[in-house]
Amino acid sequence: MTENEQTELLREMRDLLRVLAEPALAERDKRLRASLAEIVGKSKAKANAVSLMNGLRDQKAICEEAGIDAGNLSRLVKSLRSNRLLTVDEKRPKLVISIPPNLFENTERQNG
Repeated sequence: MTENEQTELLREMRDLLRVLAEPALAERDKRLRASLAEIVGKSKAKANAVSLMNGLRDQKAICEEAGIDAGNLSRLVKSLRSNRLLTVDEKRPKLVISIPPNLFENTERQNG
């Protein structure tokens, strides 16, 4: 088995474990996910920005990719930080919890 095949197999296993663990993670993170959903509200741009907060992108990249202006992103980051939803590095925001891809699908989204 090549290194690429091993890596792909590990990724598949990780994805399966995430699916199996999601109910337990949801219960553990219920309060934080509710707080996150309240902060994001119905804003599609905020939901997009939050989904990009994995610690790999700086705020400028998040603005460009999510379609959110710098001022709104700054206020979003400040609110997330004050609710203890971000790790320490604000230049490259990263959520302290995992979120399922459908977390923000329950409400109709608006731009902004």
